[in-house]
Amino acid sequence: MPSYALLLEYDGAPFVGWQRQVDGLSVQQVLEQAAAHLNDGEVPIVTAAGRTDAGVHAEGQVAQVTLAADLPPERVREALNFHTRPHPISVIGAAVMPEDWSARFSAIGRAYRFRILNRRARPALDLGRVWHVQRRLDAAAMHDAAQGLLGQHDFSAYRAASCQAKSALRTLDRLDVARLGDEVVITAAARSFLHHQVRNLVGTLHDVGIGKRPSSWPRSVLDARDRARAGQTAPPEGLVLTGVRYPEPINWT
Repeated sequence: MPSYALLLEYDGAPFVGWQRQVDGLSVQQVLEQAAAHLNDGEVPIVTAAGRTDAGVHAEGQVAQVTLAADLPPERVREALNFHTRPHPISVIGAAVMPEDWSARFSAIGRAYRFRILNRRARPALDLGRVWHVQRRLDAAAMHDAAQGLLGQHDFSAYRAASCQAKSALRTLDRLDVARLGDEVVITAAARSFLHHQVRNLVGTLHDVGIGKRPSSWPRSVLDARDRARAGQTAPPEGLVLTGVRYPEPINWT
Protein backbone atom coordinates (compact mmCIF):
# COMPACT_ATOMS: atom_id res chain seq x y z
CA MET A 1 0.00 0.00 0.00
CA PRO A 2 1.76 3.17 -1.17
CA SER A 3 2.16 6.18 1.10
CA TYR A 4 1.79 9.61 -0.45
CA ALA A 5 3.01 12.99 0.72
CA LEU A 6 0.68 15.88 -0.09
CA LEU A 7 1.67 19.54 -0.33
CA LEU A 8 -1.34 21.63 0.64
CA GLU A 9 -2.63 25.15 0.82
CA TYR A 10 -5.92 26.09 2.44
CA ASP A 11 -7.97 28.92 3.82
CA GLY A 12 -8.54 28.12 7.49
CA ALA A 13 -11.55 30.42 7.93
CA PRO A 14 -14.33 27.89 7.24
CA PHE A 15 -12.78 25.10 9.30
CA VAL A 16 -12.53 24.17 12.98
CA GLY A 17 -8.84 23.54 12.34
CA TRP A 18 -6.84 20.72 10.80
CA GLN A 19 -7.96 17.96 13.15
CA ARG A 20 -11.31 16.19 13.04
CA GLN A 21 -13.74 17.43 15.68
CA VAL A 22 -17.08 16.18 16.95
CA ASP A 23 -18.71 19.40 15.78
CA GLY A 24 -17.72 21.40 12.71
CA LEU A 25 -15.84 20.71 9.51
CA SER A 26 -12.07 20.19 9.58
CA VAL A 27 -9.44 20.19 6.85
CA GLN A 28 -8.56 16.60 7.76
CA GLN A 29 -12.17 15.47 7.34
CA VAL A 30 -12.51 17.02 3.88
CA LEU A 31 -9.28 15.40 2.68
CA GLU A 32 -10.14 12.00 4.15
CA GLN A 33 -13.55 12.00 2.53
CA ALA A 34 -11.97 12.97 -0.78
CA ALA A 35 -9.29 10.26 -0.45
CA ALA A 36 -11.97 7.60 0.12
CA HIS A 37 -12.77 7.87 -3.60
CA LEU A 38 -9.23 6.57 -4.28
CA ASN A 39 -9.33 3.92 -1.58
CA ASP A 40 -12.20 1.60 -2.56
CA GLY A 41 -14.64 3.70 -0.57
CA GLU A 42 -12.76 3.22 2.71
CA VAL A 43 -11.95 6.47 4.51
CA PRO A 44 -8.17 6.57 5.14
CA ILE A 45 -6.39 8.57 7.82
CA VAL A 46 -4.66 11.73 6.61
CA THR A 47 -2.02 13.05 9.02
CA ALA A 48 -0.32 16.43 8.87
CA ALA A 49 3.05 17.89 9.77
CA GLY A 50 1.31 20.53 11.88
CA ARG A 51 -2.20 20.64 13.35
CA THR A 52 -3.27 24.18 12.53
CA ASP A 53 -5.97 25.79 14.70
CA ALA A 54 -9.35 27.07 13.60
CA GLY A 55 -8.91 30.07 11.34
CA VAL A 56 -5.20 29.47 10.70
CA HIS A 57 -4.20 29.23 7.04
CA ALA A 58 -1.54 27.21 5.21
CA GLU A 59 0.43 27.68 2.05
CA GLY A 60 2.97 24.91 2.68
CA GLN A 61 1.30 22.27 4.85
CA VAL A 62 2.51 18.70 4.29
CA ALA A 63 0.22 15.73 4.87
CA GLN A 64 0.39 11.98 4.41
CA VAL A 65 -2.09 9.36 3.25
CA THR A 66 -1.79 5.63 2.55
CA LEU A 67 -4.01 4.23 -0.21
CA ALA A 68 -4.92 0.70 -1.26
CA ALA A 69 -4.32 1.44 -4.94
CA ASP A 70 -0.92 2.12 -6.46
CA LEU A 71 -1.63 5.34 -8.34
CA PRO A 72 0.65 7.88 -10.03
CA PRO A 73 1.11 10.90 -7.73
CA GLU A 74 -0.26 13.28 -10.36
CA ARG A 75 -3.50 11.30 -10.44
CA VAL A 76 -3.74 11.45 -6.65
CA ARG A 77 -3.22 15.21 -6.78
CA GLU A 78 -5.82 15.80 -9.48
CA ALA A 79 -8.40 13.45 -7.96
CA LEU A 80 -8.11 15.00 -4.52
CA ASN A 81 -8.46 18.47 -5.98
CA PHE A 82 -11.62 17.35 -7.77
CA HIS A 83 -13.20 15.73 -4.72
CA THR A 84 -12.35 18.50 -2.25
CA ARG A 85 -14.30 21.08 -4.23
CA PRO A 86 -15.85 23.52 -3.36
CA HIS A 87 -13.85 23.74 -0.12
CA PRO A 88 -10.86 26.15 -0.11
CA ILE A 89 -8.25 23.38 -0.08
CA SER A 90 -5.74 22.79 -2.86
CA VAL A 91 -3.29 19.92 -3.28
CA ILE A 92 -0.32 21.61 -4.91
CA GLY A 93 1.84 18.52 -5.15
CA ALA A 94 1.99 14.81 -4.39
CA ALA A 95 4.82 12.28 -4.09
CA VAL A 96 5.24 8.59 -3.28
CA MET A 97 7.20 8.18 -0.05
CA PRO A 98 9.07 5.33 1.70
CA GLU A 99 7.20 3.25 4.28
CA ASP A 100 9.21 4.68 7.18
CA TRP A 101 8.52 8.32 6.22
CA SER A 102 6.19 10.39 8.40
CA ALA A 103 4.79 13.81 7.54
CA ARG A 104 4.92 14.72 11.22
CA PHE A 105 7.85 12.88 12.75
CA SER A 106 10.25 13.09 9.81
CA ALA A 107 9.97 16.89 9.72
CA ILE A 108 13.01 18.82 10.92
CA GLY A 109 11.58 22.33 10.65
CA ARG A 110 8.36 24.31 10.42
CA ALA A 111 7.90 27.97 9.50
CA TYR A 112 5.06 30.41 10.09
CA ARG A 113 4.28 33.95 9.03
CA PHE A 114 2.02 36.33 10.95
CA ARG A 115 0.73 39.48 9.26
CA ILE A 116 -0.46 42.57 11.12
CA LEU A 117 -2.19 45.31 9.14
CA ASN A 118 -1.05 48.41 11.00
CA ARG A 119 -3.20 51.32 9.81
CA ARG A 120 -6.34 53.17 10.80
CA ALA A 121 -8.53 51.87 7.96
CA ARG A 122 -9.88 48.36 8.34
CA PRO A 123 -8.87 45.67 5.81
CA ALA A 124 -11.01 45.00 2.77
CA LEU A 125 -9.01 42.80 0.39
CA ASP A 126 -7.12 41.12 3.25
CA LEU A 127 -10.08 40.62 5.55
CA GLY A 128 -9.59 37.32 7.36
CA ARG A 129 -5.88 37.25 6.45
CA VAL A 130 -4.44 39.81 8.87
CA TRP A 131 -4.71 41.07 12.43
CA HIS A 132 -5.86 44.66 12.20
CA VAL A 133 -4.04 46.86 14.73
CA GLN A 134 -4.79 50.57 14.43
CA ARG A 135 -2.24 51.86 16.93
CA ARG A 136 1.20 52.45 15.42
CA LEU A 137 3.63 49.60 16.12
CA ASP A 138 7.37 50.00 16.58
CA ALA A 139 8.55 47.06 14.49
CA ALA A 140 12.22 47.67 15.34
CA ALA A 141 11.50 47.42 19.07
CA MET A 142 9.47 44.25 18.47
CA HIS A 143 12.34 42.72 16.49
CA ASP A 144 14.84 43.62 19.19
CA ALA A 145 12.63 41.98 21.81
CA ALA A 146 12.17 38.89 19.64
CA GLN A 147 15.92 38.24 19.41
CA GLY A 148 16.03 37.63 23.15
CA LEU A 149 13.76 34.64 22.70
CA LEU A 150 15.91 32.72 20.22
CA GLY A 151 17.52 29.44 21.15
CA GLN A 152 16.48 26.53 23.33
CA HIS A 153 14.24 27.44 26.26
CA ASP A 154 11.32 26.29 28.35
CA PHE A 155 8.46 28.10 26.57
CA SER A 156 5.83 27.37 29.23
CA ALA A 157 4.93 31.08 29.31
CA TYR A 158 4.07 31.00 25.61
CA ARG A 159 1.97 27.88 25.28
CA ALA A 160 -1.75 27.35 25.64
CA ALA A 161 -3.16 25.93 28.85
CA SER A 162 -4.60 23.10 26.74
CA CYS A 163 -1.21 22.24 25.19
CA GLN A 164 -0.68 18.47 25.35
CA ALA A 165 3.08 18.45 24.72
CA LYS A 166 4.96 16.54 27.40
CA SER A 167 7.73 19.13 27.48
CA ALA A 168 7.70 22.89 26.88
CA LEU A 169 11.37 22.78 25.83
CA ARG A 170 11.68 24.09 22.27
CA THR A 171 14.41 25.66 20.13
CA LEU A 172 13.31 28.83 18.37
CA ASP A 173 15.54 29.26 15.32
CA ARG A 174 14.05 32.45 13.93
CA LEU A 175 11.71 35.19 15.11
CA ASP A 176 11.99 38.24 12.86
CA VAL A 177 9.80 41.33 12.82
CA ALA A 178 9.81 43.70 9.86
CA ARG A 179 7.66 46.55 8.61
CA LEU A 180 6.56 46.41 4.98
CA GLY A 181 4.54 49.54 4.36
CA ASP A 182 1.35 49.28 6.37
CA GLU A 183 2.14 45.71 7.41
CA VAL A 184 4.21 44.35 10.27
CA VAL A 185 5.27 40.80 9.41
CA ILE A 186 6.54 38.29 11.97
CA THR A 187 8.41 35.24 10.69
CA ALA A 188 9.01 32.28 13.01
CA ALA A 189 10.90 29.03 12.45
CA ALA A 190 11.64 26.05 14.69
CA ARG A 191 11.78 22.28 14.54
CA SER A 192 8.37 22.25 16.23
CA PHE A 193 6.08 24.62 18.10
CA LEU A 194 3.84 24.35 21.13
CA HIS A 195 0.10 24.92 20.93
CA HIS A 196 -0.54 28.66 20.39
CA GLN A 197 3.18 29.40 20.77
CA VAL A 198 3.47 31.66 17.73
CA ARG A 199 0.22 33.51 18.46
CA ASN A 200 1.24 34.05 22.10
CA LEU A 201 4.64 35.33 21.03
CA VAL A 202 2.99 37.76 18.60
CA GLY A 203 0.52 38.95 21.23
CA THR A 204 3.37 39.63 23.64
CA LEU A 205 5.48 41.43 21.03
CA HIS A 206 2.43 43.56 20.25
CA ASP A 207 2.63 45.08 23.74
CA VAL A 208 6.24 46.03 23.07
CA GLY A 209 5.26 47.49 19.69
CA ILE A 210 2.66 49.85 21.15
CA GLY A 211 5.07 51.00 23.86
CA LYS A 212 3.21 49.34 26.70
CA ARG A 213 6.22 47.20 27.65
CA PRO A 214 10.02 47.49 27.18
CA SER A 215 11.97 45.30 24.75
CA SER A 216 13.34 43.31 27.69
CA TRP A 217 9.88 42.24 28.85
CA PRO A 218 9.23 39.21 26.55
CA ARG A 219 12.46 37.61 27.79
CA SER A 220 11.53 38.18 31.43
CA VAL A 221 8.17 36.53 30.69
CA LEU A 222 10.01 33.58 29.14
CA ASP A 223 12.24 33.19 32.19
CA ALA A 224 9.25 33.35 34.55
CA ARG A 225 7.61 30.39 32.75
CA ASP A 226 4.19 31.77 33.66
CA ARG A 227 1.59 32.13 30.91
CA ALA A 228 -0.36 34.64 32.99
CA ARG A 229 2.50 37.13 32.65
CA ALA A 230 2.56 37.09 28.84
CA GLY A 231 0.48 39.12 26.43
CA GLN A 232 -2.73 38.20 24.68
CA THR A 233 -3.10 35.36 22.19
CA ALA A 234 -3.06 37.00 18.77
CA PRO A 235 -6.06 36.11 16.57
CA PRO A 236 -5.69 33.14 14.21
CA GLU A 237 -6.49 34.86 10.93
CA GLY A 238 -3.07 36.52 10.66
CA LEU A 239 -1.19 33.22 10.92
CA VAL A 240 -0.05 31.07 7.98
CA LEU A 241 1.95 27.83 8.00
CA THR A 242 4.39 28.64 5.22
CA GLY A 243 6.46 25.48 5.00
CA VAL A 244 7.79 22.25 6.45
CA ARG A 245 11.39 21.03 6.06
CA TYR A 246 12.63 17.45 5.80
CA PRO A 247 16.15 15.97 5.73
CA GLU A 248 15.77 15.23 2.02
CA PRO A 249 13.84 17.40 -0.45
CA ILE A 250 10.54 15.93 -1.66
CA ASN A 251 10.15 15.61 -5.43
CA TRP A 252 6.64 16.98 -5.82
CA THR A 253 4.54 16.18 -8.86
